[in-house]
Parts: sequence; C-alpha cells; structure tokens
Amino acid sequence: MKRRADQQPGFVLHSYPYRETSLIVEAFTRRFGRIALLARGARRPRSAMRGVLLSFQPLRLGWSGGELANLVSAEWAAALQPLAGLALMCGFYLNELILRLVPREDPHEGLFDVYAESLARLSVGAPHAAVLRSFERRLLAELGYAPLLERDAASRPIDPARLYVYEPDRGPAPANGAASGELAVSGRTLLDMAKDDYTRPETRDEARALMRALIGERLHGQSLYTRAVLLELNGL
Repeated sequence: MKRRADQQPGFVLHSYPYRETSLIVEAFTRRFGRIALLARGARRPRSAMRGVLLSFQPLRLGWSGGELANLVSAEWAAALQPLAGLALMCGFYLNELILRLVPREDPHEGLFDVYAESLARLSVGAPHAAVLRSFERRLLAELGYAPLLERDAASRPIDPARLYVYEPDRGPAPANGAASGELAVSGRTLLDMAKDDYTRPETRDEARALMRALIGERLHGQSLYTRAVLLELNGL
C-alpha cells in the first residue's frame, strides 16, 4: 500500500549503502514506528541529505511509497550535543535494541519519546547506567513484557529486606536460602528500579544482570554486539 508522510519526527537508527549513490535508512518515527527508507542520491557529495541523515539527531522526515518508501525530505528538527565516548556506545546500544526487538511499522509513540529523552540525557552527561536501565524497562513494557518490580509473582508487595529469585516468565519469588546459581535480586533493588533510582551501587549491579536476562529472553539466545562492547568497556 502506497502512502505519503510529511514532516514526521524521526531518528536515523542505521543506514547502509545501496548501489553507487544511495542509502537505505532504518528510521524510528513517532507515528509510524520503525521504517525502511530509500534515500536516493544521498551519498553524492552535493546531496542536501548527506549531512542531515545522522544518528542521534532529531529529524523531520518525509517519504512516499510502500514497504521500502522513497525518502523525499529530511531536515534537522533540533540539535543535540553530539554523543561521544561511552555515551556514543550507549546510543548505539539503544539503536540496536530497537532494531532487534521492535517490529517494523509498529508504532510506539511512548517509546519514541523515551528514546528521544534518553539521547538528550546522554548528550548532557547523565549517568549512563541509569539511562540504559530506564530505557530497557520501558522498551520491555512497550513490547508487552513489563517486569514485575513492586509485587512478586503471587501479587504480594515486594519486601525491600528480602531476597528474590526472578523467573522471567513469572516475576520475582521469595528466595529459599542463598539462591545460588539463580537470578537473585534484592527487594530493595526491585523497588529502586520501579522508581528509576540507580544511585545505589548494588541496585546498578543487580539491575544490569536482571535486565540483561529479561532482554535475553526476548532475543531468543541471540547476542547484542553493543552490549558485549559496553560490558567490556565499563560494566554497563
């Protein structure tokens, strides 16, 4: 089905060469979700789009066509401070999560807003771990897999003083003993995560392990390239 869209808020997630002078752009848009666009001539030196189709910058996009639509316009909607260093790798991680987990043409306006906010926070030096965990939690919720954080698998309130074993398909259950070899997480960590509070070092460590496991369930055993790099660089 052919369609036309103009001045749509969006971000470039990834792009790669197509033939000699063009690009295929994977974009994340607010109203239409993740879409593929053909940017004809975008690799030519004098192309107006050449310096616009950059990741991590808010854009206004226009396109026309079907499954692989033709990108007809692209302009900056605002300017964020460019991501650099570890913040740049965090941005690539967010992009990879969307590319791997969000189906094409499945709108998630709330997730789009959280993604834009996450990039803005990374651009001004917000704590990286807090930005990643908050985005991961919202992503899972948007996909229908919101983690249980304030009640256990039996709908009882989480006790901050207790240790829990988190079962990905059920949620947290009170641990019997030390929970060795299982996905153990403290009640304090679960409640901190519910408030997006990652100031406590133990919360950061346990939240990272928990979200890694929950996202791994959705990836069905596939690995994330950027996750491996982040773990190697800084334990994120």
